[in-house]
Amino acid sequence: MIAAFDPFAGFEDLSGTYSVADVTIALVLSFVLAAIVGWVYRATHKGVSYSQSYVQTLVLLGMLTSLIMMIVGSNLARAFSLVGALSIVRFRNAVKETRDVGFLFLAMGIGMATGTRFYTLAAIATLVICGVMFVMTRFNWFALQISSQVVKVQVPGDGDFSAEVERVLIGVTTVSDLVSMESIRGGAITELTYSVQLKKNAPPAALVSALSEVNGGQRVTVLTGYDRSDL
Repeated sequence: MIAAFDPFAGFEDLSGTYSVADVTIALVLSFVLAAIVGWVYRATHKGVSYSQSYVQTLVLLGMLTSLIMMIVGSNLARAFSLVGALSIVRFRNAVKETRDVGFLFLAMGIGMATGTRFYTLAAIATLVICGVMFVMTRFNWFALQISSQVVKVQVPGDGDFSAEVERVLIGVTTVSDLVSMESIRGGAITELTYSVQLKKNAPPAALVSALSEVNGGQRVTVLTGYDRSDL
């Protein structure tokens, strides 16, 4: 008698390790918590380079990490296989702010916690860390009270204008350091770059006006707030 061919013989579905409820709770909770992280990131973001796709990636990363942790489970062979598979992926987008890296790790941590069924840990950690981020942003923790400016002064290359420029800087700044001196336009122009701290009652416009009177009518640039933005 000929045995019937069964195409699914030997087929084993390992999804039984997790119930439908387990998978649903892990993915939904990772989505909710990662979305909270995304809202906190948007609310505390400073600068001009806000990226909607980055925030959406945070949410997606939390859910994907949760999925990966459920796939790996406690199987070491599976874990090493995933590490090898993911190592071929190359990300070439530069992170513009260092704090963006922290949000990425937070989203990954949420996914790891929910994927391994540490639901309470994931929820508490999200609320505490997001609360800390709100507090630091609200009260402007660790900000320098003294802001620095970068001043670029172009002077004719056929004369010594540095003494006049430094005399002006002494009058309107508390600190001025020559950072670089560069010859441009084939030696016709010399560009002097200073790092300065303006006096309390000295606006940047006054510095530009004073330097324009001693640099032979060449270009003067004052960069203010460069250390607090992500341009």
